[in-house]
Amino acid sequence: MQRMGDLVLTFPLLAWLRAEHPRRPLWVVGEEKFFKGLMPIGPEAVFFPYDAANRLRQNRYHQVINLSHRPEAAALAGQLHADAHFGPRLADVGTGKDAGRTTYVHGRWQLYRTSLVHNNRHNLFHWADLNALDCVPARRIRGTDWPAPQHHGRDPQRVGLFLGASEPEKRPSAPFWAALARDLLRRGLKPVLLGGPAEAALGADVARRANTPALNLCGRFTLPELVAFTRSLRLLVTPDTGPMHVAAWTQTPTLNLSMGPVNARETAPFPPGHHVLRATISCVGCWRCTQPSVLCRDRFDPARVSSLVQALLREQDAVPAQSANGTNGAIAASRVARLRLPGLELLRTGRDTLGLFDLVPVGDNGNGQQAMPRRLFGQFWKAFWAWRLGLHGEAAARRAWADLATASPRLAEALRRALSGLGRDLAQALRGLGTGQATLPSDFWHRHPPMLRPLTGYLHMSVQNADATPAAWAEALTMVEAPATLTT
Repeated sequence: MQRMGDLVLTFPLLAWLRAEHPRRPLWVVGEEKFFKGLMPIGPEAVFFPYDAANRLRQNRYHQVINLSHRPEAAALAGQLHADAHFGPRLADVGTGKDAGRTTYVHGRWQLYRTSLVHNNRHNLFHWADLNALDCVPARRIRGTDWPAPQHHGRDPQRVGLFLGASEPEKRPSAPFWAALARDLLRRGLKPVLLGGPAEAALGADVARRANTPALNLCGRFTLPELVAFTRSLRLLVTPDTGPMHVAAWTQTPTLNLSMGPVNARETAPFPPGHHVLRATISCVGCWRCTQPSVLCRDRFDPARVSSLVQALLREQDAVPAQSANGTNGAIAASRVARLRLPGLELLRTGRDTLGLFDLVPVGDNGNGQQAMPRRLFGQFWKAFWAWRLGLHGEAAARRAWADLATASPRLAEALRRALSGLGRDLAQALRGLGTGQATLPSDFWHRHPPMLRPLTGYLHMSVQNADATPAAWAEALTMVEAPATLTT
């Protein structure tokens, strides 16, 4: 019950559930305007619009998984009987005059995901993985081989430019798109302007500026027709948007221009082998932009993106030769890695040792080790949560801490001090536990420095979600002590 991209990012979960429970029917409640066009490309499932909820309430389920933040989704989840629930669920609480309803989040990974709202700076887990980690065995995720992008049989010169995004800050401007289209034409390529009805005016503006009206196909396709057309593209250049996920899922190579209030670690193309280009400034990946202008978007230059597009296409051309002798493909890949992109970094989608989504830097693009401390910091928190929430043992978390401490001793020492302060703050909140008055202040999660917020955000949510019971406080104390054991 979200946007198109959110629906496509449930497809990995649906595929894993289908593999884990081949004899169980799989039902999905979603937005009909999206799922009708996407059913032919998604895993086998039965889709229902929300107005079919009365029919759904008549059954009992093995699992109910709510991936929506909408209140009516939580209400529906609360009305369905199941052996297990995951995600937000509206429940009755209290009796008599104290009776009421409140929303609880079921599943520790779903709780972690909820704690990322306005608090995702150091998160390295992709939404598609977070959808599944509570209810799909780790062995299933680790053992999945996702199809790689395919360029064979496509128009060798056709490059799609998807112009729109859910918010203007998440996409390039009309002058940028026009300049990029002209430069691609100059290189002998065939850029095509794509978009839905909402991008019709933008497409006309870009076509006028680029003097290429014949290449504007914005608003021309239904969703199934757009899906079919993207299969003819050698590459789709796109901001973070639903059609980007559709293209990647159907093995169309994509270059994601990641800008504005998006975190590519969470919402980049999920299958391996696609590319992400983003700025290297410290605020990149924010939940909501607070700058006077969208600084990360200003780093993108049409000429450099055009050079990158051409380099990626040459890399594609070398793949058959690479499979034969391993030489030409390696040369093409090294050209992409050596391409200088000042103020930007190029990454390739891949998988880590757990089979979870990863973004792998492609060369240094002229930026050296600029982003290394933050990357190592994110990897530490990723390893910490994978340890605490059961994906691997403590040893991997210790290695991540050692990597961080070696690369940046000053940052490691700052984290030690911050953890000590968090312990004192939590101890103060616990003073009223014996009298039932133990509470966390409303600003608890963000009163601590950003380096601690992956932990404080989760602590705040988990204590509230468990109604501040003694067991919830005990888990909070354990969570605070855990990183301290790694950093000593």
